[in-house]
Amino acid sequence: MDLKKIFDKYPLFVLGLGGFLIGVLANSGFFIFLGIILLFLASIKYKDKKTSKPNTSFDFDNVINSIKKNLINKEKPMETIDPRKKAKIGFWVVIGAVFLLFLSFASAFWVVIDAGETGVRSFFGKVRDSEFHSGFHIKNPLEKITRMNIRTQEYTMSITQGEGKRYGSDVITALTKEGLSVDLDITVLYRMVEEKASDVYRDVGLNYDEVIIRPQIRSVIREVIAGYDAKDIYSEKRQEAAQGIADRLTGKLDPRGIEIEDVLLRHVELPADLAQSIQLKLQAEQEAQRYDFLLQTEEKEADRKRIEAEGQRDAQQIINQSLTPRYLEYLYINSLKDREGTIYVPTNASNGMPMFRGV
Repeated sequence: MDLKKIFDKYPLFVLGLGGFLIGVLANSGFFIFLGIILLFLASIKYKDKKTSKPNTSFDFDNVINSIKKNLINKEKPMETIDPRKKAKIGFWVVIGAVFLLFLSFASAFWVVIDAGETGVRSFFGKVRDSEFHSGFHIKNPLEKITRMNIRTQEYTMSITQGEGKRYGSDVITALTKEGLSVDLDITVLYRMVEEKASDVYRDVGLNYDEVIIRPQIRSVIREVIAGYDAKDIYSEKRQEAAQGIADRLTGKLDPRGIEIEDVLLRHVELPADLAQSIQLKLQAEQEAQRYDFLLQTEEKEADRKRIEAEGQRDAQQIINQSLTPRYLEYLYINSLKDREGTIYVPTNASNGMPMFRGV
């Protein structure tokens, strides 16, 4: 078989077939699409060559029938059909049919990835390392695209029925530092790293939340809670425990392509008698703190009164040192001006002033 002669005679067909095969082998949607277009143009071109041959056969019956029609309908001129116009109409009909057929199989040649998703590519079972980001992509029609969610997701394990991932009660039971059993409600916020979506799909699958996230959450919670007293995680150290859980989950899940955003330790349920004891203890601590506050208040009030008494004592000493007879006379005279209708009877004949004794 002379390939050069075939190429010279059917160049579009050879180029189209070559482009299609290259696209399949290289997993390139562009070359596959280009090859199909060239094959289609080649089929149109070579079909036109076959149908453009003149018809040299002579049909006597057709000639007789055409003459009879002309004799019967003399007032109507004989219509002639241009073969080129007929071929042109047929060409556009074929183009339209092929275009509609192409649109019906359009999903095989391109894909649109929505926002918040990534497309994992697999070709005959082999997962590609590169993903399709959000937007329009030309793909190999033999390539499978699996959409995976890269938005923030939550995994909740709760004692309340129907609140978490599972319909029934999904509470986590853990032992504290004293060996007491506590029930925990927790919500973990996470998202899948887009650049590692192919690794997650290849190594874990689509149900990665149940395969790796759930077991790691239960394991890490038990490790962290074992380092705290029941009273601590019930009251002031709950946020610290939640942060410790988040840090350990990040260390375990980040290499797997899962990013931990936050851990919410929503509820801690203790045994009934222990919870009552802790509440009583907390109330006693609050009462003791209240008494300490009252004691500090009284001490400050006593200091205030002591300072006030010392000020009064110092003021009396200063006043006693300044109470001379002349000063008392001066105060007495000033007080008389505000006493209307008062009759003054002097007791000291020498100066008319009262007598001040024991000053």
